[in-house]
Amino acid sequence: MNYDEDHASGFPDLLQNGITIGCIYGNPSVPPGTVRSLKTDDGMGPGIDALTNALALRIQRGHVETWPVIPGLEINACWNVYPRFEDENNLSLALELRIHGFSFLFTGDMETAGLNNLLTHYVPFREMVARTDVLMASHHGRANGVCQSMFDNYGCNPALVVISDDYKQYDSQETTSYYGSKARGVVGFRTQQVRKVLTTRSDGEFHFSFRNGNCFAE
Repeated sequence: MNYDEDHASGFPDLLQNGITIGCIYGNPSVPPGTVRSLKTDDGMGPGIDALTNALALRIQRGHVETWPVIPGLEINACWNVYPRFEDENNLSLALELRIHGFSFLFTGDMETAGLNNLLTHYVPFREMVARTDVLMASHHGRANGVCQSMFDNYGCNPALVVISDDYKQYDSQETTSYYGSKARGVVGFRTQQVRKVLTTRSDGEFHFSFRNGNCFAE
């Protein structure tokens, strides 16, 4: 999703355990060498280091990164193009997983400027936004990932917003109320109360299941 260490720190564990990886897909406008140059200022962590080395080797060997074919799953992606954007956050991959007809939208650490650029210039992204059922809040729910036009101008009205974060580190993480005002809400997540925003900080680990044409957060 994003060429930052917190998104790639587990990659060396895959290699060390001999896990074969069929597809490594990120923003295709950013080659491995460019990732290294972007990381010069803030440092190259071991996860990003291993990832860029693996990507460079795969390119050298002519490996083509091809999405896996999984029954019931449709994958769509879009991105801002380097060097139109030169920061890792706005070069995040925007990824839609449509699972048995339900749309989950991930935007990595993309910030408001990057999201607005995609909405303005890329029609398929606008279509993804409008049909989103579960929105993974950008940049772990921080304020600089909030894009009001997604909701106010492009029809984003998810059933749930998910914020993946840990302990509170920044005042800019106080976006739960805003996202809650933009979601339809669901009933049945561990209680019968209506929930509009789930956070890993407060709710811990949870998953989604699909039964009888329905999607459940559990």
